[in-house]
Order: sequence, then C-alpha cells, then structure tokens
Amino acid sequence: MTQFTVKPIGHVESPLRDRERAPKQGEEGSPLAVLVFDESVKDALSDIQVGDRLILLTWLHRADRSVLRVHPRDDATVAVRGVFSTRSQDRPNPIGVHRVTVISILDPLRLEVCNLEAFDDTPIIDVKVALEGIIE
Repeated sequence: MTQFTVKPIGHVESPLRDRERAPKQGEEGSPLAVLVFDESVKDALSDIQVGDRLILLTWLHRADRSVLRVHPRDDATVAVRGVFSTRSQDRPNPIGVHRVTVISILDPLRLEVCNLEAFDDTPIIDVKVALEGIIE
C-alpha cells in the first residue's frame, strides 16, 4: 500500500481533557473551543466568517489505533460493532470529522467555534465548508 504523510495545520484549544467528561458528539454539550492555525495557512482562512458552518478534520492523537471493534458510545449494553460502523475515536486511522460553527474570529489565525468535542491540543488536518444536506 502507498504511504503518505498528513501535516497538521493547527491545533484545538479546549477545556476538554479526558474521555470521561467529554461529550460523545459536539452537539451534546461541548464547550466553546478555539481553532489555532499555523501562519502558513493564514491565506486559506481569509474568507471564513462568523456564522460559517465548517467541517473540521482532526487527527485524534489519543486514539487507540489497534481497536477494530467497540461498544457504540462506550455502552456495554449495546452489542460490539466494527469501528467503521461507529463514530469511535479508536480506529486504524483516527481522523475526526466535526461539524462546527464559527462563533467569533479572535484574530486571523484563531477561530472560536461551537459544537466541537475534540480534546485540547488535538491536531487540525483540514477545514472544509459544510454543504447543507451533505453531512447532517
């Protein structure tokens, strides 16, 4: 198989630091978070505005990459499933997909967002505009 490298373009600043206290999904009570971007991608951020809905791709750096089956939502009463049929952060390539909304632009490299359940210091690998109806 072909190998490739993904380079982080920033990181998340969030009060979330452990799984036990983090919501399973961003819409389930996540605190506001700040996306901090590297200077090298400043021009790519230039048209993002308050209120924009974005798809944030992250590298779930604290995931267990050896896990292939989980109880969905860590609920032991639910049958074990393959990770590709869940949103578990533990998976072979732990890429996080988050639908967030820009609350404020703190400066050209720092965006405050809501609905992000990623832990503090999670690497950001890409940002895309959310197309309504595509990712609900």
